[in-house]
Amino acid sequence: MELLGDITADRPLLVLAVQEEAQFLDTDLPVLLTGMGKVNAAIALASVLGRGPRPSGIVNLGTAGALRPGWTGTHVVGTVVQHDLDGERLATLNGERYGAPLTLPDGGDVVLATGDAFVSDEVTRARLAERAPLVDMEGYALAAAARHAGVPLRIVKHVSDEAGDGAARSWRESVAECARALADWAAENTPYRS
Repeated sequence: MELLGDITADRPLLVLAVQEEAQFLDTDLPVLLTGMGKVNAAIALASVLGRGPRPSGIVNLGTAGALRPGWTGTHVVGTVVQHDLDGERLATLNGERYGAPLTLPDGGDVVLATGDAFVSDEVTRARLAERAPLVDMEGYALAAAARHAGVPLRIVKHVSDEAGDGAARSWRESVAECARALADWAAENTPYRS
């Protein structure tokens, strides 16, 4: 976890998993690098929100794998789901429901599936494509932490790979291009640019 800049109540906080995704940001806004995965994302965001002050909002920028053919470019997410938590099965144990889909304001109809596994095989990709067109490793955790703290969140993802065979190689090859697209989106859609 690394926090660059100071969080203030009158400005949003940009949240990304890793420096590679943030490399072209040109902003006076604070930037939180959480590390990859749901646990790192939740701990990092909950820690900075718990310390205070809280930002006016949170914008998660990052890369995502495309689970369905034809998905490219930058997308604002409307709903996040966990693909690696079996809420139905857990409910049979004690009647409690865990991990329900989270709807985000102003996100439209794009669904993002979040899980701790980097999706890089065709079988998993096909299974997840039944629920969502995009997959990442942090979105749901960030949405849950932001909701718990009462801070509005937007999730913006740029497609880096096709979440199938060769996805890791594709991510490494495309992350700089994705970072540029995410920086361009941030410059056009968030205030306080340098």
